[in-house]
Parts: sequence; structure tokens; C-alpha cells
Amino acid sequence: MVRANGAVSLRELARVVQTSEVTVRRDVRALEAEGLLDRRHGGAVLPGGFTRESGFPQKSHLATAEKTAIADLAAGLVEEGEAIVVGAGTTTQELARRLARVPGLTVVTNSLLVAQALAHANRVEVVMTGGTLRGSNYALVGSGAEQSLQGLRVSRAFLSGSGLTAERGLSTSNMLSASVDRALVQAAAEVVVLADHSKLGTDTMFQTVPTDVITRLVTDEPPAHDDRAATELQALADQGVQIAVAGSGTSGAGGGESAPARQSRRDVPLPVQRRQLPGGGHPLRSAAAMDPAPERSARVADLRRR
Repeated sequence: MVRANGAVSLRELARVVQTSEVTVRRDVRALEAEGLLDRRHGGAVLPGGFTRESGFPQKSHLATAEKTAIADLAAGLVEEGEAIVVGAGTTTQELARRLARVPGLTVVTNSLLVAQALAHANRVEVVMTGGTLRGSNYALVGSGAEQSLQGLRVSRAFLSGSGLTAERGLSTSNMLSASVDRALVQAAAEVVVLADHSKLGTDTMFQTVPTDVITRLVTDEPPAHDDRAATELQALADQGVQIAVAGSGTSGAGGGESAPARQSRRDVPLPVQRRQLPGGGHPLRSAAAMDPAPERSARVADLRRR
């Protein structure tokens, strides 16, 4: 199933083989040890971070509770009357559903799914890029999309991707998608990345946003055993990324029914003015102040324990 679809959820596997998700999770660990697949939160994907990108149907069933919590928290960053850009992705689609309630908002997007989520919001103006439709994620890509973004200036860009590391920043598996995401970044004064914890520490082929251009990361609470995610969060914080963590109310281990999403927020404000964007754009806004080192270390230690 993973070879055919690129990704599969534990819930779907349990249904197909008619067994419990506990059993499926154990078997998936064994298959990962043999190098046949890679585990992701709530499912499994083809092995290797630089390989095939999963399609929208597969992505939409992975980490759904986490994406909901992230979208709830990210929506609180958007103000009435603001102009923003929103990239393609299942998490940004969730964000768009919440933005329909923000009056006077202007949303520029290359995503048909984002536009659809806002289509009936009579107080939100939606501006779509041109370009060629990429069917796997319902996004407009190519030179037409990039050219339509030239000369645009908005306050914030909300983007997701396939992986996020402190070393390379946000990345994706598709060259055309990466190129459009870079054009979206050029149009924004601040860059907000939406990424659930399973993407932390994952590196894919094409860099979209370098770490020093990311203003803020909105993510979910990693499970207690996920040292990789906690380590990556610390490294991102050390490089000046402001981090907001949303609690999803899940155990973080499997793909079973999740508890209702609870929203919490922990910001890690960090110093230094961010790098000015190429082309003379306004510099990205930095955090107001730096936490004392002991307090920041205590926060990261708390994150690892949780």
C-alpha cells in the first residue's frame, strides 16, 4: 500500500488487515527496521527523505488533529484588514477555513484548496495566482504563478512543506512547488511556517525558505519520546526562529481517534533583526526581546520531558 500510494495511515492499515492499530504500529516499526518504509506520525511513507512526494489524499489523513491545532493557533496571528499570502498544503487549507471569519482580509494564494475554503467568505477577498495546475496538491505552479507575484507586497506569508531542519530551513520534494513558495516569500514582510512535529528534522530535495528568513514556526507538541523533534526545535530557536507550540490533545503515538483539540501557546521570543529579503524588501520583524538563557533552556527541557 505504501509503494502504491506513497503514504498510508495506521488507521487505514488496521482496517484493511482487520487488526488493531497497536499491532499495526508494532509491525510498522519492524518494517522500518528492515528499511522498507519510514514511520510518520499516524502513518508510514516510502523510505528516504529525498524520494517521492505523497499526494493530497494521503497527506490529508496524516496528523489531522495536529494540523487542526496548528491552524487554530496560526489563525490568531492574522489581523482584521490584513493582506497575506497562503501557500499550498493540507495544513494551510485548515488555516484558510479559519480565516473565513476575519473581516477585511485579503488572501493571495496559489492553492485551489485554500481558495475553495474561502470562496463563500463574503468579507474576505481572494486573489489567485496564474500558473499551471499541479494535480497532486491542487496548486498552481510554473512561471505564470511566479510572474503574477512580482511587485506584490503583503504583511505575512503562511507556508508549509515536506520537511524542516535548522540547517536548511523549509524544504519540499517538488522543484516547481519550491520555486513558487520562494516567490511567495519574496512578497512578504514576515514568514510563518506551519509544520507538525513529524516534519521536524526531515530534509527533502528543494529548499524553499532558509532558516534565517523564517520569522515564526507554528508546530504541535512533540511526543515525549521524540528526541529528534525536540532537538530540532532547540536548534531552530538558537537560530532566531520564534516558536509557537499548539497542543493537539493526542498521545502523539498513533492514528486512533484523537481527543478534541486543545489549544495552548508557548512562544520562544528570540533576538536579532532578521535578514532583509532579496530585492530590497522590508526586513522581517524580530522578536521583541530575548529570553534569558536559563529560562530558554528550561523551556526546551520542559518540551523534551513532555
